[in-house]
Amino acid sequence: MTTHAETASLDAAPVLVHVTRGGFVESAHRATLVATDAAGGSTLRHGRVDDPVLPRSSLKPVQALAMVRHGLDLPPHLLALVCSSHSGEQVHHDGVAEVLATVGLDLSALRNTPALPLGELEHARWLAAGTAPAPVAQDCSGKHAGMLVTCRVNDWPLESYLDPEHPLQQAIRDTTAEVVGPVTHTTVDGCGAPLFAVPLSGLARAFGRLAAADPTTDEGRVAAAMRTAPHMVGGTGRDVTQFMQTVPGLIAKDGAEAVYAAGLDDGRGIALKVADGAPTARARQALLAHALLGLGVDTPDLRALADQPVLGHGRPVGAVEVVDLTA
Repeated sequence: MTTHAETASLDAAPVLVHVTRGGFVESAHRATLVATDAAGGSTLRHGRVDDPVLPRSSLKPVQALAMVRHGLDLPPHLLALVCSSHSGEQVHHDGVAEVLATVGLDLSALRNTPALPLGELEHARWLAAGTAPAPVAQDCSGKHAGMLVTCRVNDWPLESYLDPEHPLQQAIRDTTAEVVGPVTHTTVDGCGAPLFAVPLSGLARAFGRLAAADPTTDEGRVAAAMRTAPHMVGGTGRDVTQFMQTVPGLIAKDGAEAVYAAGLDDGRGIALKVADGAPTARARQALLAHALLGLGVDTPDLRALADQPVLGHGRPVGAVEVVDLTA
């Protein structure tokens, strides 16, 4: 069996979520979770929270911050799209084209992986129509459009913008190391962009910093864009969009392999990683909702996100249950 030193935080992660059916625990999810205060100290710690994780798309607001620092200047709804893992609705496709058009580029400039839309309805529509996978439909196309615009603004090469040694990717790495914490590993994300391993606790602190920033700063512009247009960050029925619509001042970003990060406008942050990469959103959604409740954030709609029933023959027979995170 192949062993990897970096599995320690996954192997040691406590069980934080039970999925019950008729009073029987059917599944369990191990997870690492941390909440930080405005000063950066930890207020909730479950698991090895200072170990590195691959933040996947949860890093996009930090990547967007690096772009803004290097001249990316877009209206809020389009900057939110740069932070997104969008569902592939028409408004998202149109937005990507609009971002590129600001510097005279079109969809052919995109170098992200062709895909079908992430959103279930849009995905089904593309399949029914026999439409081939395309870069614009892939959920990271907003980020890639922002990368291309940043390159054009700085007169950096366009064709090689995904190369880890490209000036854009070096700028993103530098910002990531400054805002989140030391980069301990570099690999390739699903969309083709470089991906950096960073401490989970640093991700929480970074989101708190972004969420509390003065709106006139670069950090504040990114946070304000996400709050202004949460639908552009996710899409119809997406929990990341619903969290931002439900909790005033919140910014949140989901990531593949069950990573989630969020920040409150008072500077508190949350980051979590479900060890098994739970392919459904149930574990990470429940954990973020219960973490917010544990921090004293409470709205009826947030409780609705926290309470996920397990169905049997169309009626509730169990639940996705989170342990007491404050214990």
